[in-house]
Amino acid sequence: MAKLQPLPDLWLLSDARNNARLELALRRLPRGSAFVYRHYHLTDAERYTRFRELRRIARSMAHWVILSDSALTAREWGADGIYGAPKALYPRRRDMIHVATAHDMREVAQANANGADCVMISPVFATRSHPGADMLGSTRFRTLAARARMPVIALGGMTATTAWRLCWSRWAAIDGLS
Repeated sequence: MAKLQPLPDLWLLSDARNNARLELALRRLPRGSAFVYRHYHLTDAERYTRFRELRRIARSMAHWVILSDSALTAREWGADGIYGAPKALYPRRRDMIHVATAHDMREVAQANANGADCVMISPVFATRSHPGADMLGSTRFRTLAARARMPVIALGGMTATTAWRLCWSRWAAIDGLS
């Protein structure tokens, strides 16, 4: 698949917590947003069935569909790309979007070295996904973002309000968009 253009500003991530609201959330996102399907809590068969249901809705809204899994599985399932730690995205595939995750300078450097198409840097702010975990805050987030050689997506405690406060237009959320 050729690269989709342009890179979306809003990215919805799936999770056990937002599963019941995903259909509505996908329909409410602006056309051409992105959806990252994770759903690690399901068995393989359940995960594939749920993916197909949500992919149909995402496609009807012209959303990118990114799978947190291997490139082989993403291709078999009909996803536009893969999401994961920078090392998991290597070797680079030209027919897929590669969305790297990064939490520190080392992972940003790995995303750069592996040629990721974009990087999600997290957690910017406190998040329910990782209660009590250290957050980056605005300054550390911007320091990491400045080192990335690709577009940066802010993740972790992100909502329209926190994105505005951060002055960052490209962001992702689990609860904040569902």
